[in-house]
Amino acid sequence: MVNFGKLKKFMEIPETAEMLLSQPEKETTLSINLKVGPNKMLIYKGYIVYHNVVLGPAKGGVRFAANVTLAETRTLAELMTHKCALMGLPFGGGKSSIAFDPKSVSEFERRSLIKEYAHMLRDDLATGAYIPAPDMGSTPSDMAIIYGETHHPESVTGKPPRLGGLPGRREATGRGVSTVTTSACRQVLGKEVKDTTIAIQGCGNVGSYTASFLFEKGAKIVALSDVSGGLYSPKGLPITQILDFIQQGKLISEYQDENLQKIKNEALLELPVEILIPAAIEDVLTKNNANKISAKLIIEAANGPTTPEADEILNQKEVVIIPDILANSGGVVASYVEWRNAKSGNQTSAEETYQFIDSKVESAFKEVLRLTKERKANFRNAAYILSVSELMAAMRERSWI
Repeated sequence: MVNFGKLKKFMEIPETAEMLLSQPEKETTLSINLKVGPNKMLIYKGYIVYHNVVLGPAKGGVRFAANVTLAETRTLAELMTHKCALMGLPFGGGKSSIAFDPKSVSEFERRSLIKEYAHMLRDDLATGAYIPAPDMGSTPSDMAIIYGETHHPESVTGKPPRLGGLPGRREATGRGVSTVTTSACRQVLGKEVKDTTIAIQGCGNVGSYTASFLFEKGAKIVALSDVSGGLYSPKGLPITQILDFIQQGKLISEYQDENLQKIKNEALLELPVEILIPAAIEDVLTKNNANKISAKLIIEAANGPTTPEADEILNQKEVVIIPDILANSGGVVASYVEWRNAKSGNQTSAEETYQFIDSKVESAFKEVLRLTKERKANFRNAAYILSVSELMAAMRERSWI
């Protein structure tokens, strides 16, 4: 998260601004109790966090995970504040979560749970104070259920396209990751992405579409993994065939090809590649493995994949890290387009969505790159310098500071 001590070496931050950005504006804990049968009751904790809404309504996905906590939800909401500011979007940072395993309930129970969640948040959703979207564990169909409860198309993004959703929204985060990887490759490594070797940890929505877009650009993706493990080939993987296999609901560990080596997720991170893209979960790059990382460029497709200790070690090794608030911001950029279209009645094609994401991400990357040179800061600090500057400017205009 934001290290104000470090940022103050590069910029002036008033004490009031630091206070406003150091803690959430609003936190709500829900007890979602739902009777689903004569002798069956579902009881789950839910969390809603609005970190900062100086730029607009709280925007952030709904996470479904058995082990999700208020602290995790708080961290994700803070990340959203800075992503939106960095991308120049009229949104604040928010996040919500329900602590349950989606696979542990029936389809009927899942729908009922989401409806109850929407019912408990009805005032915030109806007024537009909070605008949810899909996140880990949730889907466009879940957003359609929320839409069905609010009857306002702009109350939720990430809906299926025929229900007012945005063509290209599902691929949006991966598209943004591939775009920033291409730009960073040119500026950091001095070569085109097709002339590099890439390892991607994670093959969910973000990892799979990142792999697909980079493969289309001619990138040699030598390793790819999911929760079950990964595949490795120095000559490059048959990405199209692997992704088709995964889309059938199968695991990478089940993929059979005698020319490909099976590896563990931990080993993937340490492969001799030029670009490493952690696209799965948080805290995979730690003080225990940071010295073993061979990549010269890391693209944080996941939220918070690098611990502060690992960040220090990698910086000392002169490994360039493109931070999550820049690298995986394509999703919220697409959410803005969907939200804007819902308000105006406009329609956008998938290609137009991609172009808008590319323009926003490339523009932000250029600004962050400029700040790395101007302030002699690394990419993470430069990205936060830019986002905090935007937030403070808005605070002044609204007489918050």
